[in-house]
Amino acid sequence: MKLSNTKYLPALSLLLSLAACTVGPDYQQPESLVPAEFKYDSGWQTISPQSWAAQGDWWTAFNDPELNLLINQANKANQTLAQAEARYRAAQGQWRLARGDYSPQFDASLSGSRSGGDDVSVSESYSARLNASWAPDLWGRVRRSVEASKAGMQSSAANLVAARLNIQLAVAQSYIRLRALDLQRTILEQTMEAYERSTTLTTNQYKAGIVPRSDVIQAETQRESLKADLIDLKNQRAIEENSIAVLLGKAPVNYALAPALDLPELPELPASLPSTLISRRPDVVSAERQLAAASAQIGVAQAAWLPSFSISAGYGVSAGRFSDLFDAPQAIWSVGPSLLQTLFDGGARRASKDIAVAQYDEQLGAYRQTVLDGLAEVENALATISLLKEKAEQQDILLKLAEENERIVNNRYKSGLVSFLEVATAQNQTLNTRRTRLNTAADRLQAALQLAAVIGGGWDLNDPVVQSVSFKAETDAEELE
Repeated sequence: MKLSNTKYLPALSLLLSLAACTVGPDYQQPESLVPAEFKYDSGWQTISPQSWAAQGDWWTAFNDPELNLLINQANKANQTLAQAEARYRAAQGQWRLARGDYSPQFDASLSGSRSGGDDVSVSESYSARLNASWAPDLWGRVRRSVEASKAGMQSSAANLVAARLNIQLAVAQSYIRLRALDLQRTILEQTMEAYERSTTLTTNQYKAGIVPRSDVIQAETQRESLKADLIDLKNQRAIEENSIAVLLGKAPVNYALAPALDLPELPELPASLPSTLISRRPDVVSAERQLAAASAQIGVAQAAWLPSFSISAGYGVSAGRFSDLFDAPQAIWSVGPSLLQTLFDGGARRASKDIAVAQYDEQLGAYRQTVLDGLAEVENALATISLLKEKAEQQDILLKLAEENERIVNNRYKSGLVSFLEVATAQNQTLNTRRTRLNTAADRLQAALQLAAVIGGGWDLNDPVVQSVSFKAETDAEELE
């Protein structure tokens, strides 16, 4: 029988037209909540947006080889990142699983049985069968499921980028805190030398009957207090060093980082920063893709209201003995369509659609909140960077004044014009100013790190480096579609 018989053409045309139908809403990305400019951009102008995944090696802007090495090690060995990569592979598998519903299903079976009874002779029966079935996607249920799974996979890819960015940021933050502690220790050790000299001077003057015993006690108390501060610094450094070890996927007992003599360089900030950079943040991308997945699930729920159609065919053989199964056996075949429509389900389909719509509304709120949180974080980072620059300049002035005051008070003390209390006060003021100045420098570096994080990883908009895994989901989708 020829398949060119024209009586099958109308039915085939109807089937193809139905297969092109897709129920449910077509996803539209919500209107952007991103403003044209930032509140604390200090005159920065908006420029064209770039890809959210074009992060590159943003940490190299701090020009610290040790920091580069640590982050590269964390990228390879961090266990939190390994978990995110595993979740991404699972999302890829879920997408491939959803696509499997497009294809026909083929089954093969082989069975045998032996039966008998008190008054029935024993008989044997063997059969082999091939079955094929296909359910055309008339209403787009499979297409919407694949759409949801693809969006979920893209969300997982964005989550992987976010996890990598968070690990990189955590390493850099701990590294800067550790380096600041190293420099704090240097300041305290230098101050300890000055305190030792003051204690020796005061002791000699006491022995000469120039100053009272209380001056000696005060000098010794100041020195011992500084020793306690040094112990606290050692403890804080040990904690930061252990944190870095864990981020690198190493046991703390097997890791040590040598002290440093300086902080990383403060990178130059861009001449312009676009507010649209917020759209490339991995968490914003993930939230938007989750919203797209929720939209597709509404279509899946709506398709459940419509009848399902399938075509199946089978061919098999049967025989009384297994040895005769493939030697002139009895052939059995079947072919035909089926149509299934659920008439009553106690409200299950309506409830499923209500759930899908509610979940979409939830994801819409989550997406908009993520954007708002991101905008606030960028504003905070920009404000902090701007104000800390002013604070650093003020700290330079204060340090010069404190050092000059300490020099004058020391000379007056040696001349017997003031008590040691004034010397101690001047020395403590110089120490506190030096420590505050260092903390401000470290805070500026932390603010630069935070800015890199809140705009999705760095600010070099011409950086051609792209995290490969970020676009792997999109590439896979384009190749298979």
